[in-house]
Amino acid sequence: MREKFARFMMGRNGVDELARFESIFVWVLLLVSIFSRMWIFDLLAMALIVHMYFRILSRDVSKRYEENQKYVNFRYNAVVKWDKKKKRIAQRRNYRFYKCPMCRQEVRVPKGHGKIQITCPKCRETFIKRS
Repeated sequence: MREKFARFMMGRNGVDELARFESIFVWVLLLVSIFSRMWIFDLLAMALIVHMYFRILSRDVSKRYEENQKYVNFRYNAVVKWDKKKKRIAQRRNYRFYKCPMCRQEVRVPKGHGKIQITCPKCRETFIKRS
């Protein structure tokens, strides 16, 4: 039986990170559907299940690889943005953040120094702000 399944899946895409995400999202939709008793969540979960199995059983591996790469890149960018926001919130107590009026580069300066002249490290533009 195991060999038959292995032969059936040979040359197919299989489960990748996007399929794993879709399966978790299906479970979330089904739980929301149970507690909210709204049929739209059931419908969305079924459509996502169909799409997930279509991707898993697809023989167009290169196309599925591209889709998975787009998802992985999107997730990576979201994590990087979230980490940047988290770090900035943690530093908010000791630093002020300004954008350079010329190049829009973000500049971090320590708080509590009154009016200071800030030099942008990217374009060397100087501007005066309160710290």
